[in-house]
Amino acid sequence: MPTRREGLTREEASQRLAQHGANQIARETATPGWLLLCRQFSSPLVLLLVGACAVSAALGETLDAIAISSIVILNGLAGFLQEHRAERTLLALRSMTAPRARVRRGGKSLSLPAAEIVPGDLLLLEPGDVVAADARLLEAHALSANEAMLTGESVPVEKSATGTPFGAPLAERCDTVFMGTSVSTGTAVAEVIATGMETELGNIAHLLKTTEETETPLQRHLARLGRTLLFMCLGVVGVIAAAGLLRGLPLFEVFLSAVSLAVAAVPEGLPAIVTIALAIGVQRMAGRHVLIRKLPAVETLGCATVICTDKTGTLTTGVMTVRELWSADEQLLLFAGAACCDAELGEKGNAGIGDPTELAILAAANQRVIRRDTIEREHPRVSVEPFDPKQKRMSVTRADGFIYVKGALEAILPHCVDGTEGARHAHSQMVEQGLRVLAVARGKSTESEDLELLGLIGIADPPRREAIEAVAAARNAGIKTVMITGDHPATARAIAREFAIIDSGAQREDFVQARATPEDKIRIIRMWKARGDVVAMTGDGVNDAPALREADIGIAMGKTGTEVTREAADMVLTDDNFASIIAAVREGRGIFDNIQKSLVYLLAGNAGELAVMFSAAVFGLPLPLLPLHLLWINIVTDGLPALALVTEPADKEVLSRPPRNPQKPILARPEWNYILLTGFFEATATLSIFLWALQFRGLNEARSLAFSTIIFGELFRAFAARSTKRTFWELGAFSNARLLGVVALSCLVQTGIYVFPAARAVFRISPLSAWDLALSFVVGLCPVTLLELQKLVRRYVGVGHGRPAKIGR
Repeated sequence: MPTRREGLTREEASQRLAQHGANQIARETATPGWLLLCRQFSSPLVLLLVGACAVSAALGETLDAIAISSIVILNGLAGFLQEHRAERTLLALRSMTAPRARVRRGGKSLSLPAAEIVPGDLLLLEPGDVVAADARLLEAHALSANEAMLTGESVPVEKSATGTPFGAPLAERCDTVFMGTSVSTGTAVAEVIATGMETELGNIAHLLKTTEETETPLQRHLARLGRTLLFMCLGVVGVIAAAGLLRGLPLFEVFLSAVSLAVAAVPEGLPAIVTIALAIGVQRMAGRHVLIRKLPAVETLGCATVICTDKTGTLTTGVMTVRELWSADEQLLLFAGAACCDAELGEKGNAGIGDPTELAILAAANQRVIRRDTIEREHPRVSVEPFDPKQKRMSVTRADGFIYVKGALEAILPHCVDGTEGARHAHSQMVEQGLRVLAVARGKSTESEDLELLGLIGIADPPRREAIEAVAAARNAGIKTVMITGDHPATARAIAREFAIIDSGAQREDFVQARATPEDKIRIIRMWKARGDVVAMTGDGVNDAPALREADIGIAMGKTGTEVTREAADMVLTDDNFASIIAAVREGRGIFDNIQKSLVYLLAGNAGELAVMFSAAVFGLPLPLLPLHLLWINIVTDGLPALALVTEPADKEVLSRPPRNPQKPILARPEWNYILLTGFFEATATLSIFLWALQFRGLNEARSLAFSTIIFGELFRAFAARSTKRTFWELGAFSNARLLGVVALSCLVQTGIYVFPAARAVFRISPLSAWDLALSFVVGLCPVTLLELQKLVRRYVGVGHGRPAKIGR
């Protein structure tokens, strides 16, 4: 019978493989492609457009039917591709596991596919190995492992075969190595205790399967608006159809009126406008080091009220740096520290190979022209005592006759006979600042127990200066910052104080979470979401992926993030910088403003058209506009002007206001009041010129004048739509050159259809003289003039004490 140290026999391994299954991360059950595709066409707004498409086809307007159906299909395909991308997340997670592993079976060392590893196998680990399964250490020699992907810990974790108390946090289980982590230093023999989905990595895969991506606020609001428009459209059409039949009108005429109203009520350009607005946001954010993977995420970030952020690499630089020295002779302290290092600094003092704390010491020494290669050349090593987790120190004896020692203060201080005064107090102060403290001592090589304490080196991952400013900007914008990290609580609290994330009045457990597990992160996000907040979550490790899926918007790190994290995220920071998030928040808020103003512009135009057709039907008048006219109006006035509106830059004061309430609809009472008022102005202008021309010119010319008047009116009104508070001359008449060009071009096109006989025949209109065109032009200016005057009246009359209100967007 083989002993435990010899490993499993082939027969035992086969039995356990059959019992526990392959050492693999299970795939999610994929949603059928046809179901994903069908979901894209289930929203009320899409159904409304499908109805408009059917109406256009029924009227023989093939081109319009093709245009509307193309919009529906393209939006559906975009949504399908976005959802299909999520299916790849677990495939990326599977790539984190080791392809092969060295094990001992039957007393022999074998290299096996990682999928064949079973509980009870003995893993043989060396530097650079990716751990194939969760395993408990039986032997460990100067072992450290990089567990950042699981814990977020910024430095390799020292491991030993000494038992860990039951229930210890994952980051403190020093006697265990975990699947998917990598060996930084040392060697080990470890007994596998869990494989596949039973591992910590498997637990994360399970969390990924059980967390769902939530609808964004914009998606919810647009779906609600689509339902509202659908019911309004059906209600108005039903009332008019019933009234016409009761009055005994011919069935075809009733049908024509109902169809005209339906066409007038549907904002055909809305989905395209929203998509293009988000696409413009994607381009702008790319210039801010933010890559958007899902279009709705552009706007969602703009209404974020909480940002849950990792510490390492996001708030901090991600590079360990010497931040404080305590010594009577700092030059000698850094020389001794560099003399007791195994790491190799890179060219020009950048990066390097080895332990991050040693690289930090070498970088600080290099700045004072103390170089390790010079030390090695002038004072070669005589002997080395590697770092021992039990003794918590390392020593190097050199040819200059000295032994150099570095390690934990409590391990070195008992051996020091000089330089110890004040050391414990200085150590305590450094620890309170969240620094990792190393003591450095020197002694004669023949008297190694009589050391001189040269000083203390405080090392930490320093904060990004721009991130400190960004956290302050987020606070001014009403956004709470929550730091979630795998680091030690003392380190986390120190960084949180430095960023002013916590103060005397804040509950630390709400705004700082140390030693966070994947479950903790999901719990924290759900807690904030339950309070009604819109939560953004940043992450770089595999352990962050479930939380990124759970958050309203997941943000992955582009430089340090794993492929799993990037696949699970909605957006990726190419510079891993918190400041880029705040820049993206500014763009997101501006994008929502633009979508809202474009939506108000579109619906106000539809309200005017609906009011014109409704009034004519109620009072028994001939149709002022034919269905083809309405489709043309929506193409000319809804498309290009609305596109120009969504290109407006974000307001300079957009970060000075609090986030909007995510529960508030995209169109609240003020917006609906504005839409109805605008519709009333446009309908009044159009009906006035129609009734005048109907009395003196005849039906065909009356329709021609009404057609040109309503188009000119809607085009000019685009200038007023840029702001609900500022007039277009206050904003600058030429500040949006795109809008100016679009309105001018559209006016020329509209004028042109009265000139060419073929166009007049298609639209069934009469030619208009220059005076008639000028008349419709002037009448079309009336609605925008009234809207701009209304802004001034509201500003100067509607505020107390006769003082003008503050001007905003």
